[in-house]
Amino acid sequence: MRIITGTLKGRNIPAPNTDLLRPTSDRTKEGIFSTISARRYFESTRVLDLFAGSGNLGFEAISRGSSQVLFLDREHEHIRHIEKIAESFGVADKISTRVMAVEEYLEQPQETFDFIFADPPYDYFYMEGIIDLVLNGNVLEDDGWFILEHDKRHDFSEHPLCAYVKPYGRTIASFFTRDESIT
Repeated sequence: MRIITGTLKGRNIPAPNTDLLRPTSDRTKEGIFSTISARRYFESTRVLDLFAGSGNLGFEAISRGSSQVLFLDREHEHIRHIEKIAESFGVADKISTRVMAVEEYLEQPQETFDFIFADPPYDYFYMEGIIDLVLNGNVLEDDGWFILEHDKRHDFSEHPLCAYVKPYGRTIASFFTRDESIT
């Protein structure tokens, strides 16, 4: 995994030494960020990286100008790994971390974000529920975007707040927003 563009361009993101991870491929990440960048800027945005794993998506957002990223993962090892990477990249002041279940965090958010990325395991038991928690809760800014990675077993194209669905090989990215101006 590598940072595609921005201030950290070309830096490698090593994966944590765990088998509990399916990192977003460079191809998928490039497609997701290209879709966003064609419509929005990252400068000074706040990002929530759910199921953070290696931190791949959040570090790409920082490289592109996000001012703050909250990395959330239930695995202590993943969060410790992300904190070490942030130190080595010199961006520790731009991150915060939490070790907890995604559902637990979303049920009691205390801050809002411009972009929320979620890359859960493909067999995640609460795929539809996480969409409702994000879009109906108080965690996403009114003009914010929620990007959910999933496989073809799920089709959210008919969801009233789904603006785009983009396939990238086996992975599909569904883009949700309450802002009707981006569709």
